[in-house]
Amino acid sequence: MSGSRIMKWVTGALEVFLGIPVLGGLIIIGTSYVPLFVMLVLHIITLVLSSSNKEPKYGSIMGIVTSLVAWIPFLGMIMHIITGILLMVSAAKKTSVYNAQPPHPSNV
Repeated sequence: MSGSRIMKWVTGALEVFLGIPVLGGLIIIGTSYVPLFVMLVLHIITLVLSSSNKEPKYGSIMGIVTSLVAWIPFLGMIMHIITGILLMVSAAKKTSVYNAQPPHPSNV
């Protein structure tokens, strides 16, 4: 399993956790919004790893957007849940589909 897929699973699980009504909000507000900054950094790292592995980047991009707007109470909760699901779906997909390259003409 590639590093980007591991990061997608980790960030996806953290996003779903932060999307839990009341609990996620209390954690974010109680820690002075530090988890949003931490998640922003983790999503940027995941995006760079996904780009280098030629894997889908939509979950990481959505995570970056979520980290920037999640301070808005109900929008943040919904965005965390959607982003977590997108990240886990992209992590569960087979990477061979995305990394497959057509055969080189000299090898045929």
